[in-house]
Amino acid sequence: MPNTLKQVSETNIIEADAAGHATTRRTLCAGIAATLALPFLNTRARASSLDQLVLFGPPAGPSITLAYAVGKGLLRNVADKVEFRVWRTPDEMRAGLSSGSMRAVVMPTTAAANLHTRGLGLKLASVMTNGLLYMVSRNDKIAAFADLEGQSVTVPFPNDTPELVFDAALAHHRMTGKVKVERAGTPIEAVQMLLAGRIDTALLPEPAVSAAIFKASTGGQALHRVIDMQKEWGMVTASTPVMPQAGLALTQNFLDDHPEQATALLAGLARAAVEVNANPAAAASQAASALELPWPVLQASIPYSNLVAIAARDAHGPIETLLKAVAQRHPEMVGGRMPDASLYL
Repeated sequence: MPNTLKQVSETNIIEADAAGHATTRRTLCAGIAATLALPFLNTRARASSLDQLVLFGPPAGPSITLAYAVGKGLLRNVADKVEFRVWRTPDEMRAGLSSGSMRAVVMPTTAAANLHTRGLGLKLASVMTNGLLYMVSRNDKIAAFADLEGQSVTVPFPNDTPELVFDAALAHHRMTGKVKVERAGTPIEAVQMLLAGRIDTALLPEPAVSAAIFKASTGGQALHRVIDMQKEWGMVTASTPVMPQAGLALTQNFLDDHPEQATALLAGLARAAVEVNANPAAAASQAASALELPWPVLQASIPYSNLVAIAARDAHGPIETLLKAVAQRHPEMVGGRMPDASLYL
């Protein structure tokens, strides 16, 4: 397997980390307006100039927005120099936050809740994706959960968000025990199994879904995106098909020292999200090098990645729903208890 495809595995954010509908310009523009009245900004905050800011994220969908914003110069009013860098492992991310070398980081919402609850000193500023989980199969006859009965499905990240969402959907459809659930350590491991013909169906996040379909097509195989797990989550929760899997977290020190720059950052990312969704080809071309992923894969993944930049406080309800579902079975994933309202910027 080419190294470019292998890169897809090097993150836990695509656990997450969609209905295939681009978020409307109206919704995202509302996000821009919302950032202009953030509650943490007040005349007593210590504002200082900012020479350089590095934005960190995984080589996955939400980071396309970051890389695009930096590459297109949408964050010029944030700092004299703004860069984007990839974090590869959760340990690297945690170490960077602890040392203070990372101040603005895209991460799973569960990770943000965990670190906040454990007192690391950060807030969830915005949601960067409303869900990017799909079922992929060799069998294009699969169209609904009922079609999975008696079959085997491989799920990555054991005991993590993807498996918990899948289990919840099985229970909702009264199919618990009627589907054999196999496990893979990472999405790329599941992709490799699909391409080798060892399995027929897997639950995958973007951009692993697009990578699997792209790689299969170049090898004369056919893989199909068959079930949208965001829609399933909407049925499970009796709400909208929104699964806020990842967001931008900012450290409290950064918020205290650079409130004006934080406002400009969030507004710039909201604008970037609009442009990324409007022109996936241009966004993929801009972000491919930074994320070290093939641009055709990124371009194909954007319409299915539900990329947004919505103030976290405005997404409080869907975030709480997701965190509660995780905490019921694995409270350690959110820091041992549900975070309070101070998590949200």
